[in-house]
Amino acid sequence: MVFRSRGEISLAVAAAAVALLIIAFPEDSFKAGLQGVGIWWDVLFPALFPFFVLSELMLGFGIVHFFGTLLDPMMRPLFRVPGPGGFVLAMGLASGYPVGARLTSQLWDAGLVNREESERLASFTTTSDPIFLIGAVSVGFFHNAALAPVLAIAHYGGAVAVGLLMRYWGGRTASGWELVYGGGNSGSIWRRAFEAMHRARVNDGRPVGTLLREGIQSGLRLIIVVGGLVVFFSVALKVLSLAGVIGILQSFVSWALSVFGIAAPLSAAIVNGFFEVTLGARSAGTPFPGADLRAQSAVAAFVLSWAGLSVHAQSMSLMHHMPVRYSSFFLARLVHAFISAFIVYFVWDWLSPAASAWLPVGAAPVSGWDAFRAFAPYSIAIFAGVLSSIPVLYLFYAVLRWLLRALIR
Repeated sequence: MVFRSRGEISLAVAAAAVALLIIAFPEDSFKAGLQGVGIWWDVLFPALFPFFVLSELMLGFGIVHFFGTLLDPMMRPLFRVPGPGGFVLAMGLASGYPVGARLTSQLWDAGLVNREESERLASFTTTSDPIFLIGAVSVGFFHNAALAPVLAIAHYGGAVAVGLLMRYWGGRTASGWELVYGGGNSGSIWRRAFEAMHRARVNDGRPVGTLLREGIQSGLRLIIVVGGLVVFFSVALKVLSLAGVIGILQSFVSWALSVFGIAAPLSAAIVNGFFEVTLGARSAGTPFPGADLRAQSAVAAFVLSWAGLSVHAQSMSLMHHMPVRYSSFFLARLVHAFISAFIVYFVWDWLSPAASAWLPVGAAPVSGWDAFRAFAPYSIAIFAGVLSSIPVLYLFYAVLRWLLRALIR
């Protein structure tokens, strides 16, 4: 309790300092706020709001329970989360942060996950959506569509790696899913999946019209919370920059990057991305003399996987009523960031994105509304691909485990 009080005192002091800086720089704060509103409207609203509504509908119709029953025998050995975690993983990768945290919260409210499972699940389902990764980052910020496969493999592959590592986080306790849906093993798994979906729909009981209305209302509330946090961190980043705090942080990061032979200008991307992912990714894609595209891409992957304190705040605000520890989420984001940056260097020569012709500046609009129309099919492909790849990953896991046991014997 004492440690928690100290943390609250530190947050209060930081908030008071930011408030004083806003008073000191009112015009710049206003402009930064408008920039944050633009990011929210152009990038986040079209990418997130439809999925907020869809997640509510899918839970109400029992679709989550259907996939949960099918995936439960595979998700538990792989990630030590119940079957619905496979659906959360697919939706999280397809729709972006903070949808994974939102769905984890909904599973908690339904009594289908415990604390350890919630922490594991939120840690590796917090990812960027393909609309933002392709439309905004690869095409809009870097003007190089060939970077999309590199960033996607690094970012989503890193998320799976974090999930496999997080299986060792926490103890082993029975979850609500096991108690409610794990008891019956009679009949085929498809029959049990349809029975689980029917039971969930009956238990929900809301008419379709009510379900849709409440889904839209809930989605609007969530997207406004997300927008408020984006605006706050945009303003905070601006006033901290004017006060010289960001410059000090960039000097330290620049020194750390020099150890790895990475150009100093990329320190701005890391510092900006520490606070807000969109600003960090945009800084990573800004050209400068002597720029190394591979290093820029690695920093962009790092920023996308770290996700920024803005996304951290969004995710934790959605799970504020749960006994989820921020330390586990923070650690997972940090590990994900480093793994993704490493994967970029590992696959770079194989995919050779630098050989592709760069798109001219302004060739494709950055606006999320245009990106949504152009790249929404990729979200559907990611969703279907994740669901279909879980059995493949489980098969690989089972074969590897069998080989290790055979070698030990």
